[in-house]
Amino acid sequence: MLDFLRQEGIDESLITRIEQYRKDYPVAEGDRIRIPSPKFKYFGSYIWKLAITAILSGENILLVGPKATGKNVFAENLSAVFGRPEWDVSFYLNTDASSLIGTDTFKNGEVSFRKGPIYACAEAGGFGVLDEINMAKNESLAVLHATLDFRRIIDVPGYSRIRLDPATRFIATMNYGYAGTRELNEALASRFMVINMPIISGEDLEKLLREQYPTLKAEYAAQLTALFGEIRKKCESSEISTKALDLRGLLAAVTLVYNGLTMRDALNIAVINKSFDEFERTLVEDIVAARIDGKLSREEIFVSEKA
Repeated sequence: MLDFLRQEGIDESLITRIEQYRKDYPVAEGDRIRIPSPKFKYFGSYIWKLAITAILSGENILLVGPKATGKNVFAENLSAVFGRPEWDVSFYLNTDASSLIGTDTFKNGEVSFRKGPIYACAEAGGFGVLDEINMAKNESLAVLHATLDFRRIIDVPGYSRIRLDPATRFIATMNYGYAGTRELNEALASRFMVINMPIISGEDLEKLLREQYPTLKAEYAAQLTALFGEIRKKCESSEISTKALDLRGLLAAVTLVYNGLTMRDALNIAVINKSFDEFERTLVEDIVAARIDGKLSREEIFVSEKA
């Protein structure tokens, strides 16, 4: 991952500080399994610079942006770059303190404390990824205030107060406009450095496709990039919803073609059919048909491995 940062043009001084961070905060053997090995890499040197500097400065990060901007991919990439075990916490309306910090449980004939993901992450010096943080009720997140600010503590009622390991960081993600989301309150937002995640550029999407699929022909990487851009334009003009604007689906479609489906069948099940409204699905089909030959097969879009 550090070589990847060099390819992205990240300043060598920042990379040196990351290496020192890894040396200063070794990971316990039992937690190494939690260090991610990202399937996808995040392309965007400016965002990398912002996030790396914030983490090295001891700050927590809030990644904000619309769908398909790579928030979760970037959070996983950050954990991998810093070599930290990762705890993923998915928020929802019924999230409460016990699901975050921990709760009493009955074990071996006695009451004991079962650690929640925030507690475990704090002890191990991990990176806690707080996914869709604005899905939870504000009152349930109040328990995190002392954890996320300068105090860096977790106060467990009936048990001890613990201090966060110096390596611990929290990376929250937040989408706008999803059903069930709410505005993040000021007290919580002030505890994060907020990074607005940009829409992936055509150049970076092509780089992602070529990095993920080295044998994908350049012309088809360009066509798929143009297709994704066309779908995004239709979403931005409110002609269709964002259901078909699925970067994971686009990448999955390429994998499906590699494994034997035609491009038409792959895009149908990975992108088009995610629009459940018949009229909208037809519009997406027309967008795809205008850009991509549905009969394309693996032999046509990938360079022969025997070549």
